[in-house]
Amino acid sequence: MNTEFTEWLRGLADDRLRALVAARPELITPVPAHLEGLVIRATSPSATGRALDRLDRFALAVVETLLVMTTEDGPGQPYKDLRDTVAGSVPREDAARLDEPLREAIDLLQMMALVYGPDSGLRLAPGVRDVSETPAGLGPPAAEAFRHHPPERLAELIGAARGGRAASGEAVPERFAALLAEEGVVRRLLDDIAPQARAALDELAWGPPAGRLPNARREVSVATAQSPIEQLLARGLLAATGDETVVLPREVALVLRDGRVHRELRPGAPPLDGAARDQALADRTAAGQAFSFVRTAEELCEHWGVDPPGTLRTGGLSVRDWKKTSQLLDLPEWTTALVVEVVHAAGLIASSAPVDGEWLPTTAYDGWRVKATEDRWEALAAAWLTSDRVPGLVGERDDRDRLMNVLHPELRRPAAAEVRMRTLRVLASAGPGLAPSAESVRERLAFEQPRRRGTYRDRLVDYTLREAEQLGLTGLGAMSVFGRRLLPGAAAEAAPAKRKARALAPATPAELLAPLLPEPVDHVVLQADLTAVAPGPLTSELGRWLSLAADIESKGGATVYRFGDGSIRRALDAGSSADELVAMLEKHSTTSVPQPLRYLVTDVARRHGRLRVGTAGAYVRCDDPSVLDEVMADKRAVPLRLRRLAPTVVASRSSRALVVDSLRAIGYSPVAESSEGDVLVTRADARRTERPPTARPAVSSTGPDADLAAAAVRAIRAGDEAHLARRHPVAAPDGQVPRSPSTGTIVALQDAIRQGSRVWIGYLDSQGHATSRILEPARMEGGYLTAYDETRAAIHRFALHRITGVADVN
Repeated sequence: MNTEFTEWLRGLADDRLRALVAARPELITPVPAHLEGLVIRATSPSATGRALDRLDRFALAVVETLLVMTTEDGPGQPYKDLRDTVAGSVPREDAARLDEPLREAIDLLQMMALVYGPDSGLRLAPGVRDVSETPAGLGPPAAEAFRHHPPERLAELIGAARGGRAASGEAVPERFAALLAEEGVVRRLLDDIAPQARAALDELAWGPPAGRLPNARREVSVATAQSPIEQLLARGLLAATGDETVVLPREVALVLRDGRVHRELRPGAPPLDGAARDQALADRTAAGQAFSFVRTAEELCEHWGVDPPGTLRTGGLSVRDWKKTSQLLDLPEWTTALVVEVVHAAGLIASSAPVDGEWLPTTAYDGWRVKATEDRWEALAAAWLTSDRVPGLVGERDDRDRLMNVLHPELRRPAAAEVRMRTLRVLASAGPGLAPSAESVRERLAFEQPRRRGTYRDRLVDYTLREAEQLGLTGLGAMSVFGRRLLPGAAAEAAPAKRKARALAPATPAELLAPLLPEPVDHVVLQADLTAVAPGPLTSELGRWLSLAADIESKGGATVYRFGDGSIRRALDAGSSADELVAMLEKHSTTSVPQPLRYLVTDVARRHGRLRVGTAGAYVRCDDPSVLDEVMADKRAVPLRLRRLAPTVVASRSSRALVVDSLRAIGYSPVAESSEGDVLVTRADARRTERPPTARPAVSSTGPDADLAAAAVRAIRAGDEAHLARRHPVAAPDGQVPRSPSTGTIVALQDAIRQGSRVWIGYLDSQGHATSRILEPARMEGGYLTAYDETRAAIHRFALHRITGVADVN
């Protein structure tokens, strides 16, 4: 069968081979040397299992129907018979429209090389049967289920199947299976059992077909059977496959199912149910979420650039730092985990060292933050879409009962990116403004990939729906227009006629998002209570400056900033002067600068920098000796162990940073200075680390591009031609090996090289045994002859001193 399948595959056109490797990219990773290598890889259990995993429920049901209708070595199944069998499992209203979906399913299966052959004899590809243990919930055929039963036991079962008549002939499983397959035999056996026994069979009829039974291999006959289970065992309606396991033979299950392979089979995907939304409102809501997510990501990086959290020895972020960051961002903890993970996936934060490092913004952050908001969102959303990490698992425990923190290495899941992509494609397939319910999305995904359904996969779907709403890909549960365009291949799916009619239509998610974003404002409203109210989202430049000069007091429709001694000193430490602060406030305020705020700036600036702290350990100097007198007399400065060196200079054994922080805690406003006496200006965004080389994993669910698939097919075709054209070894001539003088041998070989003829030589192997070879000499140099050895079907180098002689080939 492998030869037949190989020839079928070899006869396919190049475009069909390209479609095959595009649908199953693992077949060309790496590219096989020839078509036989492609067949070996395509029929392997792992590759076949992956291909079956990609099938929807209907296409998989067609495969299962062929598995039931055919045998491994039997003939193919005609399309008409296959259609009739599938129609028996389809509701009556769908049976009349079965031809189109069934033909599409067959074409898909042939394109994926899971089914081959003409309509007169459709066959399953080699390997499909090996990875399908219980197709459609059916157990093994009776021949396999009773394979290990002794002959005397099989003879009793054959007699029971024949209505109590003694078994004649050889008692083998195949003979008993043939009896069960005869029309009316199983139904007659079912009529002979008690209702309780029939109820037990009905429990197994639609799967799973196996069950547990104590002493399953008990010796029991029709005459001695007492319990309902013994009645089934005595008639072969159940087969014992172990000491405590039984299975329902396939032939019996099909009778119980009235000949149907599947209980109910729908050719099409289940519809998506949900709430109807106004698409324009959904887009605006999603745009607002996208804007908020970008600003939150920027705020996170700004905070961690000033006060970076440490990296745990096991990797990730500590719970304390996670909760602290949640408070700083004023977000729920799960949302904070999502923001941190997405920013990390985008390469904007990284650990400065594997051990005892800190989580810092990367150098890529500086380039990211100066981009437009819509471009920044697209980078974050694309990173989330292709990431193999699952932020929703934060706070849970792994297999070894260890807590999984934010940025923990164990948050990686290979299926995460594919589940996100498929979930979003389901949302995108819904009508405009439809917000599908989570249950209907899970049902659709269960139809698209029934072999991969499970509780864990459903959780990934729920995480995706929640995170997509937070990121702004969806609004009010409906897919946004810019989120839809973010999916791979979305731009290519746009109708060419529409693209021509709307030549100015945006082609990227960022361009679609831009008109929906709130317009940033470059002004605030200053109030007499030392607060500033931002009536909307601020421009990036004003927002960063205001975050430096004031503290955020509340967020909402408007953001309230409060000015204080610490915030003004922070701006002064960053290099601003009092006049520059006041000028900045006047420039961006819709009202005049309140007098209390002017006084605050002037007072803090007057005290700022009067004390200068350098390195001794550390020293403190001040042009006004009275200020140093105050410091020396202050009991709170005793831990610094200050020593007066001069009227304007005090020394300390503590570090410069500790002295600066301690004096600020007391109430002074010192500044640090360098060894040359210059003021050290500190900026909040000065700390950075390098971006890791693999910040974003590649997504593998889209398959190879067209050029790569075409190149792979060309390489396979070329290798296959060379493989088919290769020479096969020929038999060595009979008789004694040739022997001739050395001089004659050299002359004969030179003549053969010049004329391109073949020769028969005798050659001594490494053990000294003489062997016969048929050669096509190519060249002779350095005491060696290079020639094609027809007896080995390969090119070899022969030592001239080992050649015993040369003769002509007859």
